[in-house]
Amino acid sequence: MTSTPRKAGLAILAAALAFTGALYGVTRPAAADVVADLNATQLVADMGAGWNLGNQLEASNNGVPSETAWGNPTITQALIDRVAASGFKTIRIPVAYLNHIGAAPNYTVSAAWLTRIKQVVDYAYGKGLYVLINMHGDGYKSVAGSWLICDASSQTTIQAKYQKVWQQVATQFAGYSEKLIFESMNENFDGQYGNPTQPCYSNINAYNQIFVNTVRQTGGTNASRWLLVPGWNTNIDYTAGNYGFVIPTDQYRSSTIPAAEQRLMISVHYYDPWDFSGTEDGTITQWGAAATNPAKKSTWGQEDFMDGQLKKMYDTFVTRGYPVFVGEYGSIDKTTYDSASNTYRANYARALVSTAKKYGAATAYWDNGWNGQHGFGLFDRSNNTVTQQGIINAIMAGVGTTPTSPSPSVPTSPSPSPSTNPGTGACRVTSAVNAWNTGLTNTLTVTNTGTTAINGWTLAFTLPSGQTITSGWSATYSPSSGAVSAVNASYNGAVAAGGSVSIGYQATHTGNSAAPTGFKLNGATCS
Repeated sequence: MTSTPRKAGLAILAAALAFTGALYGVTRPAAADVVADLNATQLVADMGAGWNLGNQLEASNNGVPSETAWGNPTITQALIDRVAASGFKTIRIPVAYLNHIGAAPNYTVSAAWLTRIKQVVDYAYGKGLYVLINMHGDGYKSVAGSWLICDASSQTTIQAKYQKVWQQVATQFAGYSEKLIFESMNENFDGQYGNPTQPCYSNINAYNQIFVNTVRQTGGTNASRWLLVPGWNTNIDYTAGNYGFVIPTDQYRSSTIPAAEQRLMISVHYYDPWDFSGTEDGTITQWGAAATNPAKKSTWGQEDFMDGQLKKMYDTFVTRGYPVFVGEYGSIDKTTYDSASNTYRANYARALVSTAKKYGAATAYWDNGWNGQHGFGLFDRSNNTVTQQGIINAIMAGVGTTPTSPSPSVPTSPSPSPSTNPGTGACRVTSAVNAWNTGLTNTLTVTNTGTTAINGWTLAFTLPSGQTITSGWSATYSPSSGAVSAVNASYNGAVAAGGSVSIGYQATHTGNSAAPTGFKLNGATCS
């Protein structure tokens, strides 16, 4: 996202390496020679659910990066501990350099700033998480001190500066394992929305190539670690389509990497449709098949569009061995306009994560640290608590991870065992199927129409022939086809008399996208 101070988070070769190491006081531990050994499929699976530490190390004031410049508190180990405890396995840390870069020809990055970047990386890396760092705000014309401008005339100077900065950063981290990933830049383009222009796109491609060459030549694990590169503005159409994106060559990578494997990932972001995910008004507050008010739902950008966009990335890159990373996605809080806003935000997040997983992509939710109206926040960074457990649950369900319990500071209902007082009252089930091509999503709303509470439930139903569940949320589904049983999650087993619970799943189909039949809740037939 183009990062700004707004609360919505609206986001030449160098001297010899030995000289550089001496100049910046960098040492590399013996572990520097460890070679990354995960292939593309294994990497995506191992990265799990990702989260962005947004609006912190890319925040700046008058061109000087400062982690508290945009209203967030200082980053702490406790915050990262909370994020990890919530189930996230990957943390993307956006970084700006701006006026922390010295004058030509050395373009020395402030030692204090490099040290602080390392400290924050270590908070996550030390917990065994995947960590991504990039050059985030240096290419935004709207940010004071920006310089990585693709349509500027001084490209020789820009590229020399870019090479020097990445050489220093890569040298700083050369001894870190493959769990650290570098991303060349963020949302770089000329600032004009519409089709990409030349030679600006050619300059973006040049930046990516300089990045790959520079990182590889610093040695250590950098010769083999995964590197992440974007196309024009991290836009899916302009990266996967015929608009000029060129995957960098990787001629300096370690010879120990099997010839048939890649060590480059492709970076894109996803905020479609923007009128739902980012526009700060109350017009469009609902999304997806479960939307109840057509007037509050965008006319485009629903599940079928999302599937089609991520399939483009799969067809263009994943099939060639280049994994995809959706480094930002999310939607802002609009509960001021629609009390059900967070339900649709959760549905959006779950769909994006599960669809990305289907097409060989990893993901990271954009969190700018702001909670409340128009915020993306999932955590309160001032006290390290969870603020949007429902969205976190949806993300974990989408990636296929059991959601963790909420923070103790978040009120929750008891989590009964499915076998405790199951209840024998009547029930009603409604089904909302949204189908496309060979896939579908289905949201099931289960209502307890009896007179007593249900404490733990199993919903049985029969899928139409040709349908197979590929992922689900808010319940555990088994088997994936035929007669299916959905068992409550730890957080939604209690259903009061007259109350309801929503669950759902994504499935493939062979021309039959009908709703399931034969619903029974704890053995009682549902209407």
